[in-house]
Parts: sequence; C-alpha cells; structure tokens
Amino acid sequence: MLTELNIRKFLAPEIVFGDGAIELLGRYALNFGASRVFVVTDAGIAQAGLVERAIQILQSSGVQAVVYDRVSANPRDFEVMEAAALYRESGCDIIVALGGGSPMDCAKGVSIVSANDRHVLDFQGVDNVEVPGPPLICIPTTSGSSADVSQFAIINNSQEQVKVAIISKTMVPDLALLDPGLTLSMDRHLTLCTGVDALVHAIEAYVSSASSPLTDLHALEAIRLIRRFLPQVVERLDDIDLREQVMLASLEAGLAFSNASLGAVHAMAHSLGGLLDLPHGECNALLLDAVIAFNYSAAPERYDRIGEIFGVQTNGLTEQERRQGLLQAIRSFKRDLGLEPGLGIRGVRREDISVLARKAVADPCVATNPKRIQLRDIEEIYGEAF
Repeated sequence: MLTELNIRKFLAPEIVFGDGAIELLGRYALNFGASRVFVVTDAGIAQAGLVERAIQILQSSGVQAVVYDRVSANPRDFEVMEAAALYRESGCDIIVALGGGSPMDCAKGVSIVSANDRHVLDFQGVDNVEVPGPPLICIPTTSGSSADVSQFAIINNSQEQVKVAIISKTMVPDLALLDPGLTLSMDRHLTLCTGVDALVHAIEAYVSSASSPLTDLHALEAIRLIRRFLPQVVERLDDIDLREQVMLASLEAGLAFSNASLGAVHAMAHSLGGLLDLPHGECNALLLDAVIAFNYSAAPERYDRIGEIFGVQTNGLTEQERRQGLLQAIRSFKRDLGLEPGLGIRGVRREDISVLARKAVADPCVATNPKRIQLRDIEEIYGEAF
C-alpha cells in the first residue's frame, strides 16, 4: 500500500540569459532539427520590428518561418485553434513564441492541440495533456509572466468569459532565450504590470502549500529583486542593467511558481481578467493585499519573511501587528508605483461579484492556497478589494 510522501519535483527548461540571447535562435532551431519554424506573436511585437529580426536570424541559419501574429492581449481559445490549424497546414517542425505571456501561452496551446488533435479547452486543469507537443522555444519581450519557464498556460474561454488554467509538464518550453534588451520597448504601465505579476508569482509560490526548499530559494530572491529594482526601472525605462535585474526576478519567480503553483490571487485574477480583459498584472495587484489579509493566519512565519524584505519590523510585535505591517507595506509599495486600488473604478459592479467568485473557486490555483478558501470567502475578498 502506497503512503503519501513529502516529495517535490522541479521542472525547468534550458535557459539562456543575457543581452543578445535572441541571436542564438537560429542555432538552437537547427539543434532541434527544424527546417520551418512557426512563430507565434502579436501585432505590437511585429510593429516593433522584433518579428522581422527573429526571421532574419532564422533565415541566416537556413531556417524558414511562418508567422501567426493575431494573438490578443489575453489569448482566446479560438485564436489558439486558428493558429494550430495554420501550424498544421504550413508543415512546420517547431514553435517559437515571441512576445509577452499572451503569445507564449497561445504557443503552448498550439503545441498541445497539434499533438493531441483536441480543442484547447479540453486540457483545462492539471495533467490533462497526454501527448507532448513539438519543440517549443520561448523568447519573452516582457518581464513578469514567466510563461517562458513555466508549465502553465492561461487561455481565455471566450464563451464563458473566464481565463482557464492548463497545467502540465508537457508545456514546459524546451528552451527559453531571455534577452533583457527585448524588454526596452515596454512602456511604463506594461513594465509596472508585468513586474507586479512577477512579485505576486513569487509571493504566492512562497506561501503555497506545495512550496519546497527549492522553490523557496527562487521565490524569496524574486521578491527581493522586485522590491529593489521595479521602482527604479519604471523611472528609467531605458536602463538595460535595471531591465536585466527585473527579468532575472521574473525568471526566479517563474521557476518558483511553476513548481509550487499559486493561490487565490491568481484564481481570482483569472476570473477578473476574463470579465474585464484587464492586464493580468493589474488584476493581481488589485487583489493581492486583500488575499494576504485572508491568508495570513495560515502561514504567519512565511508572510513575516516577506514583510522583512519590505522593511517591516517584526520583533516583539503581535501577530495582528505583523499582519497589519505587511499589509501597509504592500499597499505603500503599490501606491508609490502609481497603482491605484479599487475594482469599482475599473468597471466591476457589485452584482458581478457572485459570478466572479463562482468562476474563481473552480480555478486549479485555489488548490495550493495556504488557507482553505470557499465561495463565500472569495466573495468577501472581492468586496474588500472594491
């Protein structure tokens, strides 16, 4: 008879990190035996000239490319299916995702759809992908989603207006080319939203019920890096050294949450983003402190460790005082970055809360929230964040 074991696994792709990493794309494509590459991206990345650059790098190695550039800011299920059909028709060998989390999540969807010949929403949940897809190379142009190293893909169910999580080790990319220079095109708001996304990844991974010493190392370092460098980079957008530090934070956070999973912030943000089509990082920011307030009693030592990184003095204080100190520090951090609180001013109505909560409670991320959370709890947290 098998007994439950306190063991953890750790998945990560091959990672190349540094300014100019994109120049290795052609070499790695050849290593995978590619003759025709399917590039998944969006119109903004194409307009910035990055797609043309990637194609030139591939062509210099004798590799041809087919481009799908119609990915939305929050990738829709029908976009994945449209791209997968084009992938099959074009006779491509491997997939390259170029862009932020949306093109990377779409590319992951294309990969598993093409290998399993099923609708992308059939894979919703954990470990529902039977056949691994073709080789996948991710080249992020933002610092926050960490889709380039994770086993997660978030796809918008367009009919139900909710983001669904697909979690499978088959979606860990084969290669991540992390080039900080590619993030220089991000404006302040996108830099801010993606940076906060990385912060929430790290916080939720650290307090997750599936955390481990391996993931803790990455999560805590990500929190330190974001706390120090995100306020600087949003004021100095063209500083490549700062960009590199925030991209490193995103990498560390991704390695943490891909293996420890997430929690209620992300479950609720997926529901919220599906309704309003807001940037994912902004959704996380709006919900973070309200979820911490709910969760704190289930993992006070871990939340205190996070508080110490944010400068909260914990010695000699009661648990309630430490909790309040952390909440004040998180709120001050967001306020100083210019992130205003309030779901209401973003268009959420009080009558939306019950629908949002029903969708959030079904999200697989709630399974590793440090405190058991029920429908009524989620409704109250949305109300607190209003």
